[in-house]
Amino acid sequence: MKRFTTLKLLTALAFTVAASPLAFAVDNDQQGEDKSNMLYAPLVYDHYTSDAHNSATKSASASEIYRLDAGDQWLQDAIDNADRTRRVRQRAVIDNPQLVAYNANRLPEAPPEGIIPSDPRQGMLTVAPAQAIIEDVTPPDAPLPPIHNWLHVFNASLQFTQAYISGNWYQGGENNLALLGSINWNCNLNQDVHPNWLFNNALSYKLGIATTHGDSIRKYLINEDNFLFTSQLGYKAVKNWYYSAMLQFTTQFLNNYKTNTRTMTAAFLSPAELNIGLGMTYSYKKADDRMFTLAIAPLSYNLKYCRNITDIDPTRFGIKADHHSRSTFGSNFEAKWLWRFTPNVMITSRLYMFTNYEYVQGDWENTLDFSIGKYLTTQFYTHLRFDRSRPRDNDWNYWQFKEILSLGIVYRFATVN
Repeated sequence: MKRFTTLKLLTALAFTVAASPLAFAVDNDQQGEDKSNMLYAPLVYDHYTSDAHNSATKSASASEIYRLDAGDQWLQDAIDNADRTRRVRQRAVIDNPQLVAYNANRLPEAPPEGIIPSDPRQGMLTVAPAQAIIEDVTPPDAPLPPIHNWLHVFNASLQFTQAYISGNWYQGGENNLALLGSINWNCNLNQDVHPNWLFNNALSYKLGIATTHGDSIRKYLINEDNFLFTSQLGYKAVKNWYYSAMLQFTTQFLNNYKTNTRTMTAAFLSPAELNIGLGMTYSYKKADDRMFTLAIAPLSYNLKYCRNITDIDPTRFGIKADHHSRSTFGSNFEAKWLWRFTPNVMITSRLYMFTNYEYVQGDWENTLDFSIGKYLTTQFYTHLRFDRSRPRDNDWNYWQFKEILSLGIVYRFATVN
């Protein structure tokens, strides 16, 4: 029986070969090239066709719809030959399953398409992935996308700390509640649109209020009040370097006093400081995860100002007694660094220094931000300051230090225009 089945399959194949010279014979009259036929390929089971037992020479009914204006007999012959080949292979699969070598569902995936670049210097052939060609399918009449010249980023946060201590606590202490609010706004020129220009503007304001029981005159104190505005305008020199002009202005808004006294220590525009410099700026950005800028100004103008010299001693800010301001020339530099370790952890740092070659003053601020979800955040903030323009302190010398650890809510959004 097995020999009869095999003989039956070979007879069917031979009959189809004889009946289909266009599909798998040698066309000596036209091209002289061998044209292979699928009948010689190994049998692969892919699906079951109910009409597989019908005549192998039956023409495809669907071929009736393919009609050309001119002679189309060659097309009809090709369609008929392809249909006969499919039917013969189906008959062979159904009548002789033991001869089926492969199952279409279990065949390995074809290797990805690649190219073999020619480089005799390597001495070997390598396969490189093919480059996908993406055609522009934008309709010719479609409007152009809008050009965004400015990028805006706004952050607002409210941090708070709270402590309750019972009156009989063995170490003593006082109840405490502190709030720290901050606003940050950045408006930068889009360098993707204007690659030769650098124009960055940043505005920030921090206000911290804490309750105090050690002050018999006031129920709260101001432990943070800082307004800062910075601006950089530059034109590209080479790579990431820009010829630039820099401006920085800082002051505070509210009055502040020493504990248990009416001695004022600070007020609006008392002190205030303005710095303008000319030099070079280095700017580096890697997506939104890492950013670094370094501004060096060999020529810099510094103005210290104290509006209220009646209640506030201006010498505390490096200004001579009974004078409202002090102007000096010197050099300054500012470095800013941002690094986002993970989507929820980010550190920012700012280092600023100025010297008029008689004294040096500098600020180093660091903020470590842990985001908890979308609206909760924990911040650890440190501010180290060095200023030789003011009187020397017995404990800290010319150094000053501030540290704040807080938990609170934050709101962020970004816009373009």
